[in-house]
Amino acid sequence: MSGLNLKKGGLSTPTASVWGSRFIISAIIQGAIITLLTLLSVAAQLFLSSSTNIIMYLSLSFLGASKWVFFGFIVYLILTVAIAVTAVFYNHLETHMRKKIGGFRTILAWTHLLGMNVGGTALAITMIFAGLKGSGILGVITSGGSASAVSNDGVLVQFIPPIATFAAILAIGVITGGIAFISTYLQKNPLPTE
Repeated sequence: MSGLNLKKGGLSTPTASVWGSRFIISAIIQGAIITLLTLLSVAAQLFLSSSTNIIMYLSLSFLGASKWVFFGFIVYLILTVAIAVTAVFYNHLETHMRKKIGGFRTILAWTHLLGMNVGGTALAITMIFAGLKGSGILGVITSGGSASAVSNDGVLVQFIPPIATFAAILAIGVITGGIAFISTYLQKNPLPTE
């Protein structure tokens, strides 16, 4: 079936996927956030264009703390795509397979949604910030381009606990989401057709 409710005399409107909708809205919001971060990076470069080429500095010093800027952006992009793909999984469960996510599975699905969005977003942004601070580019940006970038890889040590904490929150969200998905998938009784 294509997610349509069958009625005598024809087809009615498609059934809605509550969790699919929540995850797709979340993916749209995450996409807007990563776009804003990218635009802020471009704006900082344009503002400082006469004195420092931020992207060139970060790419030339990729062995140090600056790699965390790129790694944070990559994690954020992957997170956004993963949230959108998760929406497809929930949509398939609720619409095509007509399975209900209720009871304890609702708590698991909420943990999944919050864990991916809060833990994943905080993880990526913390990694980006750590890279900017450790590479010295944050000092250049906050000084308006008057300071020179001085790399300090030792500053990354202070970011280990928050990065580990946010990674744990993300992992808990993903694991609980997997449990919610599998237990709903294995559910015996789908919702009746109308």
